[in-house]
Amino acid sequence: MRQDNQLLVITHLSQLLTFITGFGGLIVPLILWVTKKNDVYKMDEQGKRIINFQLSIIVYSIICIPLIFILIGIPGLILLGVISFIFPIINAIKASNGETPIYPLSLNFIS
Repeated sequence: MRQDNQLLVITHLSQLLTFITGFGGLIVPLILWVTKKNDVYKMDEQGKRIINFQLSIIVYSIICIPLIFILIGIPGLILLGVISFIFPIINAIKASNGETPIYPLSLNFIS
């Protein structure tokens, strides 16, 4: 197993594809995690965190959609957008320094 902080950084930053293409923020990290989890040190741990975070963002977005009618869904979606933009960047920096990244509000789908 090899240490590859650059690939970990790319995996964290690949979540931002959602903002560029509208999708891919779950698919690309999932592919990187599945293909490299046995080859790269800490890829399994960090890949699970990324996938759990992306799935959590999707669940929270689905919950916010009906809440638009009572006027708390729009601020909720904006907050989710900010969180899903900022934390991949913060955690990519942490991964490049060898630190363990933490994603807030992340539900544990994959343990």
